[in-house]
Amino acid sequence: MTKTSKITYTAVFAAIATVLMYFEFPLPFMPPFLKVDLSGAVVLIGAFIFGIAPAITMIGIKDIIHLTQTQTGGSGELADFLMLSTLVIVAVLLYRMHKTRKMAAVGCAAGSVAMACMGMLTNYCLIIPFYSQMMPLQAIFDACSAVNPLVTGMQGYLLVGVLPFNLIKGAILTVITMVAYKKLSTFIKSKQIAIHTRQNAN
Repeated sequence: MTKTSKITYTAVFAAIATVLMYFEFPLPFMPPFLKVDLSGAVVLIGAFIFGIAPAITMIGIKDIIHLTQTQTGGSGELADFLMLSTLVIVAVLLYRMHKTRKMAAVGCAAGSVAMACMGMLTNYCLIIPFYSQMMPLQAIFDACSAVNPLVTGMQGYLLVGVLPFNLIKGAILTVITMVAYKKLSTFIKSKQIAIHTRQNAN
């Protein structure tokens, strides 16, 4: 794949991920302000096809664009960048050890666990400090406890709320990636072969 083609596809994937980032949905029994969007699946597919650097570029582009309408003072976008970058790096590095569908799944699973751990760190250092400027910490935990009684403080919020939330999110992104990656990769490669063939013919 040429450098120009990779840049073009990176921009296209980033645009799709940016749009999907605006369509969020909560998960039952999870903290109400933690929501899932499917932009990570686009980035993860792009990471397997084009590599780590283009995927991190996609994450950066979509988060910078989303920053223009942020409701979290930039803390949510920074957390998203750190978490998805962690997922991508772990998943792709493991996949490169043995490029099979099974290893891709293992990479996604390991990346999801790493992302969930990073999620606890970013929530503790970024998300909660932001929301605590607008309401008392106990009010935040009370709102979470209303949907999950096990969340009664910071430890419960991180271990019973944030950790399982991001593990479930990682599982959703993994399933979408495993379903779509092979077909999309084959389609892109076929286009590249067709372009290369036409160029040689000329």
